[in-house]
Amino acid sequence: MSEGQRLNRNTLAKQNRKLVIAPYLFILPNLLIFGTFIVFPSLLGLYYSFHVYDGLNPMKFNGLDNYIKIIGDREFWSTIGRTGIYAAIVVPLIYAAALGIALLLAREIRMRGFFRAVFYWPTMISYIIVGLTWKWIFGDSFGILNHLLTVVGVEPVGFLTSSFWANTAVIIATVWSRAGFFMVIFIAGLQAIPTDYYEAARLDGATGMKVFRYITLPLLKPTSLLVVMLTLIDAFKAFPLMFALTGGGPGKDTTYIVQYIYEIGFNRQELGLASAMSVILFILIGGFSALQFRLSKGGAT
Repeated sequence: MSEGQRLNRNTLAKQNRKLVIAPYLFILPNLLIFGTFIVFPSLLGLYYSFHVYDGLNPMKFNGLDNYIKIIGDREFWSTIGRTGIYAAIVVPLIYAAALGIALLLAREIRMRGFFRAVFYWPTMISYIIVGLTWKWIFGDSFGILNHLLTVVGVEPVGFLTSSFWANTAVIIATVWSRAGFFMVIFIAGLQAIPTDYYEAARLDGATGMKVFRYITLPLLKPTSLLVVMLTLIDAFKAFPLMFALTGGGPGKDTTYIVQYIYEIGFNRQELGLASAMSVILFILIGGFSALQFRLSKGGAT
């Protein structure tokens, strides 16, 4: 091999190394952030779950005792059941609201951009602010709604002291704050449907509900699946909105699983037990994600 060929070979090797390394340098900041704020706390929580730890005194290894204690904790399973009921109500409501708004705003209408911004705006507000805002509306003694009822001669309603009304207030606030985000996903899904299908349907005389049922809905299946799974995961992670709106009350009627874990960890200072509960919740949410991947794969084939 001549000197020139050897130099060219070395130059190509250096260029190939740069091409291989460059992508990793671009994702390195994201990997560092993901590792620092997601992976490390998760592993630390798993480690805590096998210990007795109050955050002040040295932790003591207790094996699976925290998990065994959870099996006999009726309040834990009650909050899981309460969260499941909340999810069963909230998920279809958010799905229907987001899809309905998306169908209206995917069309060419006047001020479409303005209305999209109006519906998307609540998703940019923090859950704490959303909760406090709706507390001013539903508040028993200072709420706007009870003030209006009093003006028209109707007795004030205990919106936040009644189990039914407190849960209703939480659900309304949740749908209001989340529907706009999923509206955007549905609009993207609707815009991805080829217009040829609609033109062919019109030529065959199909209109209105038939077009929606036989073209729009089937072709939105992957988007629908994504929205349902994300709202389901959101529901099981719900905490700040209801904490600000109802504080988990009346009694424990709007205390869901994340708030219960928070109370165990920070009010009762049983960080090991709270970590074990978090691990169980992580497995539950991981199961939802695995189901989504499986169903998405099935839909794709």
